[in-house]
Amino acid sequence: MVTARRSTTIFESRVYAALREIPQGKVVTYAALAHHLNCRSAQAVGQALKRNPFAPEVPCHRVIRTDGSLGGYSGKSRGVRVERKRRILAGEGVFFDEAGRLCDSSRLWSWAD
Repeated sequence: MVTARRSTTIFESRVYAALREIPQGKVVTYAALAHHLNCRSAQAVGQALKRNPFAPEVPCHRVIRTDGSLGGYSGKSRGVRVERKRRILAGEGVFFDEAGRLCDSSRLWSWAD
């Protein structure tokens, strides 16, 4: 049985295309992603990520909060899904301290806008 995926909006498609540019081992903030897309709302980016039907090919796990903390994952802000995000990123060499903050700021991705 094939499960149909819902169609994405133009904005969501732009978000997902930008995410594909972020290399393994790097993360970007919701705000930086929004800025790259000429969008004023990091929250709008977060909502698009929450609806990402293409994970893990579209690596929404590589988006973190501006304060360097993990942020949410799969529509949840804590719990097993966020721990899964932490494990995926650790597998890519991106680590967070006990307080949940990014350990190495050189892991932050930036587009040359």
